[in-house]
Amino acid sequence: MNQSPHAEPKSRTRIRYDDLLSAFEWVSAAAPSEHSAFVSRQTGRLHWVSSSHDLEEELPEDIDDASLYVAVPHKYDLDLGKDLVRRFADEVLPGSSDTIVAFFHRRGAYARFKDFLERRACLQAWYDYETKATEAALRECCEENGLQLVP
Repeated sequence: MNQSPHAEPKSRTRIRYDDLLSAFEWVSAAAPSEHSAFVSRQTGRLHWVSSSHDLEEELPEDIDDASLYVAVPHKYDLDLGKDLVRRFADEVLPGSSDTIVAFFHRRGAYARFKDFLERRACLQAWYDYETKATEAALRECCEENGLQLVP
């Protein structure tokens, strides 16, 4: 749909980046579907949901209506789990990529991964890489859903 050059652009719902990041971290801290969060497309308000914790928040009856609420994605939905680790390993420590990927065949993988990075003085590089990738993915998600991130 084309707008005339003088038409006002449709305003997008605003949400603070820190608020969205907190919701994203909440959703991603648990198994997929255990924690959820939703952003109102109308107000930008966040609604938090958990199948394992009583949050005492009364949810809107229409919370599952995707035309009214945007579900905050889990890190796995945005390829920010093992896939991100693989990309980091390939870019930053290509000679150790196979070793790093092998960590993720057993429980406790992230602890072993971070210990490995600390021994190679690359732990801060991982945190910076992860932060940058998370922000880019959340910005893209907002853009796709008509939300505007604000500081």
